[in-house]
Amino acid sequence: MKKLLVFLKDYKKESVLGPLFKLLEASFELIVPLVMAAIIDTGVAAADGGYIMKMCLVLVLLAVIGLTCSITAQYFAAKAAVGFAAGLRHALFAHIEKLSFSEMDTVGTSTLITRMTSDVNQVQNGVNLVLRLFLRSPFIVFGAMIMAFTIDVKAALIFVVTIPLLSVIVFGIMFLSIPLYKKVQNALDKVLGITRENLTGSRVIRAFNKEADEIAHFHESNETLTRVQLYVGKISALMNPLTYVIVNGAIVVLVWTGAVRVENGYITQGEVVALVNYMSQILVELVKLANLIININKSLACGNRIARIFELEPSIVDARGQGEDGKTGKGAEPDRIRTADTAAAVEFSHVGLIYAGAGEESLTDIHFSAARGETIGVIGGTGSGKSSVVNLIPRFYDATSGVVKVDGRDVKEWPLKALREKTGVVPQKAVLFKGTIRENMRWGNPDASDDAIMEALKTAQAEEFVRAKEGGLDYGIEQGGRNLSGGQRQRLTIARALVKKPEILILDDSASALDFATDAKLRMAIRSMTDPAGGKMTVFIVSQRASSIRHADQIIVLDDGRVVGIGTHDALMETCDVYREIYDSQFKKEQ
Repeated sequence: MKKLLVFLKDYKKESVLGPLFKLLEASFELIVPLVMAAIIDTGVAAADGGYIMKMCLVLVLLAVIGLTCSITAQYFAAKAAVGFAAGLRHALFAHIEKLSFSEMDTVGTSTLITRMTSDVNQVQNGVNLVLRLFLRSPFIVFGAMIMAFTIDVKAALIFVVTIPLLSVIVFGIMFLSIPLYKKVQNALDKVLGITRENLTGSRVIRAFNKEADEIAHFHESNETLTRVQLYVGKISALMNPLTYVIVNGAIVVLVWTGAVRVENGYITQGEVVALVNYMSQILVELVKLANLIININKSLACGNRIARIFELEPSIVDARGQGEDGKTGKGAEPDRIRTADTAAAVEFSHVGLIYAGAGEESLTDIHFSAARGETIGVIGGTGSGKSSVVNLIPRFYDATSGVVKVDGRDVKEWPLKALREKTGVVPQKAVLFKGTIRENMRWGNPDASDDAIMEALKTAQAEEFVRAKEGGLDYGIEQGGRNLSGGQRQRLTIARALVKKPEILILDDSASALDFATDAKLRMAIRSMTDPAGGKMTVFIVSQRASSIRHADQIIVLDDGRVVGIGTHDALMETCDVYREIYDSQFKKEQ
């Protein structure tokens, strides 16, 4: 949590002025019992209406000044807390953007969303409360005790006994609550994860009539969260009754002692009332302090959870020590660097891959090379490692053994930005962002003209339906592209990758929603495209369809993370049983 305080550095003035004005308000509040004592001892005792009126005006003045100080303190505290949360949220998002897929897979999307939203809001509330009350409440407590000593030492000894007892209760409950609030947040993470899965997979759930099972699953997780919250709530709920019992008991002793002292002439009746008021102020402030500590506990737990995300270091760092964002480091970006023309566009040399947390290799001894301008087909059964292979090229993951080279150079030696400028990736899941078609198309090339976009759309077989949309390129796409069909989304994501005209194009099973005719036209159009240097693009096509990769220059056949065949279609039909089995399962054998 301490590491997060750096985000308050731009709000030093507000962080000082907020508590300062609260202390000023508290100072005026401590004067009120003395004014009340003067009204009783002087005005009421002497039946002096003018004096009573004058002192009442003093009370009003103290109230106005206290209110002004309180509003000013709230303004500065709120400004500091909101600014702190804005800076924290921005830094957290930027850090998450640097994390590689391995960290994303390990932490989980639902957890990161909770950190960005609920946890940051809780920390913001904690900062606001600390700036307003953390100094004020102890100041009132000890200030009231000191003021009591100025009235009567013997009566004030009751405060000396009461305050430590209250402190034991308050801090004891605090130490019990801190670990429990961590459990609450972890349980909340689980509930959020289940909710996210159900909302994103609602169609699958309904298709399999699993609503009742999912409701039961959610109910179980929600009950766990509820039980933990109730348990910590019961402990926290002890705060108010215990403090009230002690303080009210102290008031009874104080009134009894005060009565004896008044009868003996040591103090006046007004001073007894002042002592009772000071005890009441202590009660109110300790209740505030107790609630403040509970909120601080929650904020500390959330802050520590956020800090743990900041402690995650990106596992993929480029040659100059940059994270995935590519924004740090020195020197010019080697944009689209090419080495000698004799080097292969992509080369895998005995590559192995183990995913984070996995016990076994997902890829084993992958060895092949792809010349510039070649079309490489990658095929295999489900879970054979097709996507894992192509994800190593733009360094979405790093190989755990062996070397992956692009243009004859180890991908780990490439600046990430330059490497990914060379590659265009169309992932399995077609993801579009809210905005116009034009805005989505310019993700890879912000300066792309409308003509260049339409050319890419034509190649991706998307031009016809885009022109048919109202507004054409200005047609608004909803979040996730939910106002488009699956095939339309896939064609637009392919066009988005083509707009940047990459040297290496990776199509990761990205035409699965297209019919065979459209798929064939797409592949023919891509083969005729050139990269920015004027050469043919190197294309990797990952597909379950043998027809999609049948005419590739090389076909790589995978089975259980291993290469079991490399060659042309005709050669593999003769030599590779796995490929022949896949092909025969999709096409009837000639009789």
